[in-house]
Formats: sequence, C-alpha cells, structure tokens
Amino acid sequence: MTTETAPPTPRAPGIAALSRAAFWLTLALVLLADALDMIDSTVTNIAAPTIVHEIGGGEALIKWLGSAYALAMGVLLVIGGRLGDRLGRRRLFLIGMTGFTAASAVAGLAPDPALLIVARVLQGAFGALLIPQGMAIMTRTFSREQMAKAFNLFGPLLGVATIGGPVLAGFLIDADVAGLSWRPVFLINLVLGTLGVLAAARLLPRDTGDRSLTVDGVGSGLLAVTMFGLLFGLIEGSTGGWGILPGASLLLGMAALALFARRQRTAADPLIRPSLFKNRGFTSGTVVGLLYFAVTSGLLYVISLFLQQALHATPGDTALALLPLTLGIIVAAFAGMGGLTRKLGRNLVALGMLLTLAGGGWLLALVLAEGTGVSLWSLSPAVFVTGLGMGACFGTIFDIALGDISPEEAGSASGSLTAVQQLANGIGSATVTTVYFHAGAPAHAMTVSLVVVLAITAACLPALRLLPRKAPEEGTHG
Repeated sequence: MTTETAPPTPRAPGIAALSRAAFWLTLALVLLADALDMIDSTVTNIAAPTIVHEIGGGEALIKWLGSAYALAMGVLLVIGGRLGDRLGRRRLFLIGMTGFTAASAVAGLAPDPALLIVARVLQGAFGALLIPQGMAIMTRTFSREQMAKAFNLFGPLLGVATIGGPVLAGFLIDADVAGLSWRPVFLINLVLGTLGVLAAARLLPRDTGDRSLTVDGVGSGLLAVTMFGLLFGLIEGSTGGWGILPGASLLLGMAALALFARRQRTAADPLIRPSLFKNRGFTSGTVVGLLYFAVTSGLLYVISLFLQQALHATPGDTALALLPLTLGIIVAAFAGMGGLTRKLGRNLVALGMLLTLAGGGWLLALVLAEGTGVSLWSLSPAVFVTGLGMGACFGTIFDIALGDISPEEAGSASGSLTAVQQLANGIGSATVTTVYFHAGAPAHAMTVSLVVVLAITAACLPALRLLPRKAPEEGTHG
C-alpha cells in the first residue's frame, strides 16, 4: 500500500482554482490511480494460494507475487516523481496508467509463473510513474480550500479501496467468472485503467515539464541493484537453499548499497539529500518504519495463507475474515485524522505498536490453544485489535519522522519514506512467508511467524524515543 506522505507544494502563481466540476473529476481521477495501486498491492494476499494451485510456482511464486510489485514500485517511486517534473506530469500520468493497464492484462492472461512475475514487476514500475503525478497535479491546480477538501476525502476513500481489494479478489475467485478463476482479479483493471486513460487525456492540464532538471541515472541504477540483489538473495536462499547464487546476490546488493550511499554524497542532484542521513529523527523513523511495515505486511500475508491452507477457508471467506483488520485500520486512521496525531505525536505510534502486540499476542494465544481447529470468527476480535494498532502507525510513523526536517528537505524526505514503505512491503512478504513455510506444520508455522512479528515490533518500541516528538505543523513544509 502506498501512503501519500509528500507535503503539498505551492500552486504556481497565476493558476486559477479549478471549477467545481473540474475539481471533482480531477480528484476522482487521482483517487482512481491511487485505488488501483492499493487494490493491486493487496489482492495477491487472497489470490496467491489459488494462483499457485492452478499454474504452479510453489512457495517462490507466493513470495514473489507481492514482492515483485512492491520492489519495482519502491525502487522507481522517487524516480517517477523526478521524471514527472522533467517531462511533464500529464505525460507521465498517461504513460503510467496505460502501462499499468497493459501489465494488468498480461498478469491476468499469464500462462505460467515466470510471465506473471514479469507482469507484476511491470505493474509496480508503471505504478511508480503514475502515483507521484496525481499528488503533484493536485498541488499545482487545486486551491488551498480544494486541497483541504481533497485531503479530507483521501483517507476514507482509500480505506474503502484497501477493504475492496482483498474482498473483491475473494468474491471474484469464488464466483469463477466465465471459468477464469483468479484471472479477473487482474483483468478488471482493463476496465478501470481504460476509463482512467480516457479521463486523463481529456481532463488533465498540459504541462511541458522542466527539461533543465536532471535525474541521477547512476544513483537510480545502484538503488535498483541494491534492492533486487538483497530481495532476490533472500527469497532464493530461503526457497532453494543458501548456495552460491543467493550468497552472491546478497553480496552484490550490499556492495551496491555502499556505492549508492557514496553516490548520494557526491552527485550534483542526488535522489536522497545527504543531510537527511544526519537527521536522527528521520533516520530512526526510516528504520522503525521499515521494520514495522515489513513485519505487518508479512503478517497479513501469512494470516491469509493460514486461513486458506490450514483452515481450508475459501478466498471469499478469507476476505471476510480479514475485514475486521481493515476496519480497525480505518477506525484508528480516522482517530488520527481527528486530532490524535497532533495531540499525541510519537506517543500515538507507541500506542499503535502496543495494540499491535496485544492483537498479535491474542492471535498467538488462540493458535496455541486451538491450532487448526480455531474458527474464523473467533479470530475476529484479535484481528480487529491488530488492525487498530496498524492504523495508528500507518502514516503516523513517517509523519512524525518528518518533524525535524527543513522545508528544503521535505520533498526528498517524503518521497524517500514512501519508497521505503513499498520496499518494506516486499521485504516483509518475503521474509515472514519464508519463516512460515519453513517452520513445519501449519499451526506451528503460524505460531513461529507470530512470535517473529511480535519480537520485531517490540524491538521497535525503544527506538521511538529517537523520533521527533511531533509531526510538522500544517503548512511548515508546504
């Protein structure tokens, strides 16, 4: 899931506020783009077991279905924003939406695991070109009042998309539309994406971009090699054994990371401002966010696997069983929007992690007591509490991490944090599922996975003292 953390930039002087109709249509288009990302980043949580059952691929495919999308999105997200500034946001929006739609068609028609993973990479890559443009277009064309209205609607409507992704996937698979099983989960994007392309071509204002801006190709390449090397090594090693290939991949990733860090200090226009690494609040927020988002993303995946593989729930029943978690996320997110983030600051993150520990501990107790005999509905209260914890932390961690940065660093910092969240999703789905698949019988595997998630979440708590006390005041970085 992509969390929009970038603060709004000032509207260009002389640009009049859009008409009421144009405002709503443009907002709907931006929300559609974000909803496509939210849906496609979560549908495989439900669909993975069915996909593997039909086209093969085993554990490796289950791990890569989510990781491939998140990896491509995370690596290219910052670059996508820079390309929009250079080449024009309307152009990048159209390229991103068109490519995402085409990649979804390839995913829905893929006859084998290899092509499906390629399609997921392409979805993430084109999504990374698409998503940053929506926020930039809004901040360039909406008035201050329109921006406030838009931000008030973003949370609730994208929350609905978060619910809708897994629920839609579950029901589409159970319905077996035209005998296509899991394929409509991706093919539905043909309709939504085509509507988005047509609307964007008609609605979005033309802009030429600024060709004087540069994109650090060397830094971008090093970042891509870093994340691919580390993630491929992790997944390949855990799936096929820790031989030469995964070891070499991990070493390549670490070497590329060192070169990337050096590049950020020497490049004329680095992807990430070097001064950010000297900011204690930002760096600690980045690390805490990476760990927390990774384990919670992995937890969502293994809960879905446990329900379908161990409890033999259908995809539709699994989607409904996870609904309390998403409702918990939305309830807590609304509470944060209602002023808790401003009042509690980093203490809200601590509360969220404690709720995550409470919900995860409750799930652990149920699995220890009843094993694979546990019912779907008996899990609902614990799942809801876990969702409350996630909702209190999602967005809030990174909002707080921005508390001590300067206005000049805001764009680089927020883009970096959003990319980190996407990478965490990929890393988490890979590592926690690795633990699950290698821990033995389903009940024991779920127990071990929960212990790992709880241990890493608990380890994040002491580091919260290093975060800024409060998020930046509204408008500070605008």
